[in-house]
Amino acid sequence: MSSRLARLRSLDVLAATALVWFLAKFLRYAFPPLFPALGARYGVTDAALGTAFTAMMLVYAALQFPSGALADRIGAARVITAGAVVAAGAALALAVDVPFLALAAGMVLVGLGTGVHKTVAVGLLSAVYPDRTGRALGVLDTVGAFGGVAAPAAVAVLLASARFDWHALFAVAGVVGLALAALAYPRMRAREPAPTDRDDDEDGVSLARYAALFGDPAFAGFVAVTVCAAFAYNGVVAFLPRFLEYAGLTPATASAVYSGLFVVSLVQTVTGDLADRVGPLAVVTGTLALAALGLCALTFGGFGTVGLVAAVVVFGLGGHGFRPVRGAYLMALLPAERSGGGLGVVRTVLMGAGALAPAVVGVLSTYADFTVAFGALCVALVGAAGGAAVLLAVDG
Repeated sequence: MSSRLARLRSLDVLAATALVWFLAKFLRYAFPPLFPALGARYGVTDAALGTAFTAMMLVYAALQFPSGALADRIGAARVITAGAVVAAGAALALAVDVPFLALAAGMVLVGLGTGVHKTVAVGLLSAVYPDRTGRALGVLDTVGAFGGVAAPAAVAVLLASARFDWHALFAVAGVVGLALAALAYPRMRAREPAPTDRDDDEDGVSLARYAALFGDPAFAGFVAVTVCAAFAYNGVVAFLPRFLEYAGLTPATASAVYSGLFVVSLVQTVTGDLADRVGPLAVVTGTLALAALGLCALTFGGFGTVGLVAAVVVFGLGGHGFRPVRGAYLMALLPAERSGGGLGVVRTVLMGAGALAPAVVGVLSTYADFTVAFGALCVALVGAAGGAAVLLAVDG
């Protein structure tokens, strides 16, 4: 019994980072199912909403390198906690009715607060659980993905409520976020490795030092794969409810299917563990191929409701299955002394590219149609799967 209790206590950092990540994903994925209501409320187009979402994601992307480098210097616990407080404050600011520009500013603040978490959490978990990194990251991403399950469900309930509206969602999220920050900080602080103690002039946090990592062809090639995958994934999750309505589903059914996309994120615990056992590149290639198959079937299959649901599930299994393996492989490629900032540079590049996807999809769907918009995402994802296959062949 004592050994089991000790093992549970050893998971405190994983639980703390995963719960904060749940809040971050919940806040980010509350917006896409609100797009129809926000469009009607403010009289704006999908292009405007997609651009606002892209602004949020660009800020999120811009924080990846500085947050990772800062964590190398002052510790992960402080950076993660500060981000949670900012995200919670942004949620509280959206708990009241505001003009559209203020709403967009609140979305940007959500990107600011949530943008410091993932890079720093991956580095922290890799240090605390060195022999179980893939599994730990699988749990982190799975718990976070369930924020994507909870968000559209909460939106659907509030939109159907006669007593509350969607502002209540952000009020509750803000209060919960502040409580999580207070609970998580001491647990992370007690287990994190000591931060690097160097002056900036001593080659500590210069961007050039981290950018030099791209001189390795294998590293640069894998980053290119992740960029294409991130672009496709972000475009899908930003507009999947609207695409499903375009394909003929009712708003309620589209919202339920959107939640299902995140339910299948349970596969991340399986792929993370599998990567620890058989190697990450094979798992990366298989998951990206599966995601590409699902997205192409969704876009061009012309199926009925059952077929659409099946295509979303296949895309979700591949897309979610890829994510923890990506993180584990990147951490294996990075030197320990540059892991935080190095991962931050990579995530800045891939999230910056991915952040453009909602705007691209919004513009293409507004001025062409959703088949054209999602077709562009298919091209990116097929390219990612092909690139991963090439890396696997070269590595073998």
